[in-house]
Amino acid sequence: MTVGGWFDAEDLYGPLNIYRSVEEKNPGVANILVMGPWRHGGWARTAGDALGNVRFGSATAEFYRENIEAPFFEFYLKDQGEMSLPEAYVFETGRNQWRTFGSWPPSGIDETSLYLREGGGLSFDPPPAATGAFDDWISDPTRPVPYTQDIAIGMTQEYMTDDQRFAGRRPDVVVYQTDPLTEELTVAGPLLADLWVSTSGTDSDWIVKLIDVFPPDTPDHEGLPPGVRMGGYQMMVRSEVIRGRFRNSYEVPEPFEPDQPTQVGLTLQDVLHTFQAGHRIMIQVQSTWFPLVDRNPQTFVENIFLADEEVFRPATQRLYRSRRYSSQIRLGLLEGNEGR
Repeated sequence: MTVGGWFDAEDLYGPLNIYRSVEEKNPGVANILVMGPWRHGGWARTAGDALGNVRFGSATAEFYRENIEAPFFEFYLKDQGEMSLPEAYVFETGRNQWRTFGSWPPSGIDETSLYLREGGGLSFDPPPAATGAFDDWISDPTRPVPYTQDIAIGMTQEYMTDDQRFAGRRPDVVVYQTDPLTEELTVAGPLLADLWVSTSGTDSDWIVKLIDVFPPDTPDHEGLPPGVRMGGYQMMVRSEVIRGRFRNSYEVPEPFEPDQPTQVGLTLQDVLHTFQAGHRIMIQVQSTWFPLVDRNPQTFVENIFLADEEVFRPATQRLYRSRRYSSQIRLGLLEGNEGR
C-alpha cells in the first residue's frame, strides 16, 4: 500500500510513481494506492481536516488510520479480518469526499484539453485559425514572482493550497479562466501542460498552476487569519515547474533560440478534484517562483549556481494561443460530467 498526499510539497511525485511502477513491473501483485488531502506526512501527524485556509469537511487522516491503514495491517501482519480494500482509495478535493476505484487512473476518463484563449479566456474549444496570437510579459530575475504572499523562510507546508490572487495581480503572471461553471466538473488522473512559448533570452523557467476560483459569495469559515476572505479565493489545486533547458532531455540541456516558438511539455502530476458549479477553472503561467525555485539568469550558462550577476537579464516571454501553436492543458474528466 502506497500512501501520499495531494498537497505534499516535498514529494507528490513519489507515491504516484511508486504505485505506477509497481503496477507495470509486478503484474498481479496486490497493489493499493491511497491519496488524501494531506501535506507531507499529514496522514500520520494531523487530523487531516484542513491545510492552510482550506477545509476538507472531515478528519480525513483519522478516517485513513482507522478504516484503511488498520485493516491493512490487521490482515497482512496479524492474519485477521478480510482484505476488502479497493485498488485505489482516493480523496476527491473540491467535493471533499472519499472515492474508491478499481484502478488508477480510474476507468471512464474522457481525455480532453482546456485551451488558453484570447482575452484571458480558458475554453474546451480550440482557438480560431488566426496565427501569431500570443500573450507576453517581462520576466525579470531581479524581481521574481514569490511563491507565497506571506513572509516565510524556506518552503511553507501550506503553500500548495494558498490563495493565488497575489500572483494574478502581477504583470509578469498571465491568467486564463473559464466563465463560472454551470455544472460541476471532476478532473481525474494525470495533467499535462502542453505549451508553445518563446523567450528573448536563451534559457527560461515555466511555471503552470491549476486553480479553483471560488464564487464571490463564498462564506468565510472559522479560524481564518485576519484579512483572509474565501469569496473569490483562488485555491491552488496543482502546480509544477520546468527549467526550459531540460525540456527535451535532463541529460543534455539545450538553449532556446531567441523569439522562436518552442513546444514545452510539463507534467503537473495527477489530481482528483471537482470544480463546483459557480466556480471557475483558472490557469496561471509565469517564469519565476522565488525562492521555491532558484533564479534562472535567462541566459544559457553551463552552471547556473556559479553564474555571475551580469548574466541575469530580463527577458520578454511569449505564450502562444493560435490554432498552429495552441497552448493547452491536457486533462481527464470523469464520465458523467456535463456543462463543458
